[in-house]
Amino acid sequence: MPTPLFVSDNDLLTALKAGRSSAYKEIYDRYWQVLYRFSRKMLQDENVAKDVVQEVFTILWAKREIQNTAVPLAAYLYTLTRNRILDLVKRTKVENRYLESLTSFIQLNHATPDRLYIEKELYDQIEREIQHLPEKMRRIFEMSRKEYKSNQEIADELQISNKTVKNQLSTALKTLRNKLGDTMNTYLIFF
Repeated sequence: MPTPLFVSDNDLLTALKAGRSSAYKEIYDRYWQVLYRFSRKMLQDENVAKDVVQEVFTILWAKREIQNTAVPLAAYLYTLTRNRILDLVKRTKVENRYLESLTSFIQLNHATPDRLYIEKELYDQIEREIQHLPEKMRRIFEMSRKEYKSNQEIADELQISNKTVKNQLSTALKTLRNKLGDTMNTYLIFF
């Protein structure tokens, strides 16, 4: 086994904060397996657990300059992993509820050719209106509604504030409601 370049986690954090990739590699080598086992135990899915741990290390590198060296590295990594798992579980619950609701709706409302045509037209119109949103707003909206990312995940990825994300989403929804209001109401009246 190779000799570690850094003896303590504090040395690792200091070197990581300075942008040394060797420190990042050392942290990865020290903690990947233990974080993976923790994730796998919590999620009961090897591939999802690997994805979570990969995301944790991506976040660690992305936020290396603002890393608080007063917080123990192991505690920080476990907390970050746990939070990623909780976000994933929460998102999965929301998706499952949506799918159950959609399945129920489909079973109650048999799809007719007319209905399918109108739904497709409505979907196409919504997509066109989304494409007309300002680029930044459209990107935030799509990350939220199509990629199912939380406001915080969007803020972190785009390096903007959480409040900016909320404001952009609110404005996008208002814009879409204004532009699609009559279309949505017509759709609801007939079906």
